[in-house]
Amino acid sequence: MAIEFPFHLAIPVHDLMEARRFFGEVLGCKEGRSAERWVDYDFFGHQLSIHLRPEQAPINVSVETNPVDGDAVPVRHFGLVLEWSRWESLAQRLRDHGVAFLIEPRVRFQGQVGEQGTFFVADPSGNALEFKTVRDMSRLFAR
Repeated sequence: MAIEFPFHLAIPVHDLMEARRFFGEVLGCKEGRSAERWVDYDFFGHQLSIHLRPEQAPINVSVETNPVDGDAVPVRHFGLVLEWSRWESLAQRLRDHGVAFLIEPRVRFQGQVGEQGTFFVADPSGNALEFKTVRDMSRLFAR
């Protein structure tokens, strides 16, 4: 699926090399431009910039959560909606790399309009990422 208007997001990390390994090797994102204190990635068709700012990385902050369908969901997070098989492949890739899930892959809101597959991980700096999927993309914003 071509993304007509990709988003751009910049996040702080505490260790640029650890973050490069996570986003490049573990998630499989292609590295773009970089400088001494930042790196751009093709984050599944979107532009993600990681910036070396250890004092701002969430690893130094307690994570606030809200209850969502039985899970303690990190309030501050970002992520993507992927096609179902790509979501499953990414979950397996993360398992193969030994990444701990904040919330294990599961189907949430089963049988409801908002039914979705979801899982959460954190990068090495504590930035929470959610990857989700729906069987029918036309239902993504359904009420």
